[in-house]
Amino acid sequence: MLQNVLYLHGFRSSPLSFKAQYLSNLFATRYPQVKWTCPQLPPSPLEACELMLELTANWTPNTSAVIGSSLGGFYADWISRRRKFKSILINPATHPARDLSRHIGTQTQWQNPDESFYFKAQYLDELLSLYPGASEQVHLDPQNLDPQRSLLMACTGDEVLDWQEMVQAHSRAVQYIIEGSDHAVSDFEQHVQVLIDFLEM
Repeated sequence: MLQNVLYLHGFRSSPLSFKAQYLSNLFATRYPQVKWTCPQLPPSPLEACELMLELTANWTPNTSAVIGSSLGGFYADWISRRRKFKSILINPATHPARDLSRHIGTQTQWQNPDESFYFKAQYLDELLSLYPGASEQVHLDPQNLDPQRSLLMACTGDEVLDWQEMVQAHSRAVQYIIEGSDHAVSDFEQHVQVLIDFLEM
């Protein structure tokens, strides 16, 4: 039975994002026995990974899951391979060092424009270091993934990331392709039952 869920938000996002809030309320209402964890991730990828490892240090694989959106989907894939958690990747970044190279500098949060952070050039190297020996074409080792423990939710209408790259990078995951929609999955409530069913709630 599921006991722990870790939610990882995307770049410039926060625990106040629409999907994070929607799922937080859903779990609190329908599955109060599940511990919901949704931290504010630091801009440094290595610090973000250290935080994820710390938060899940005592979680057991068979009772834990991680959900990640966009850059959070990249992180979710990273930690799920190490912790052997079930993972749900929502429009996940697959080439974050490449895609974020044009965002070096001061950034503001989507949900709170008064909050800002500086995205450093060194963070691109940190992203690449999460896959030792990988180039910017982050091809993940498919043999390191149980296909029944990872769900890809990809929108063909994603205006930020290429959904076909997601499908290629996560070819062994269970794939749920949403025709249209957008990067934020604005119609998320129409698809959330797929997520719940995958977690066998």
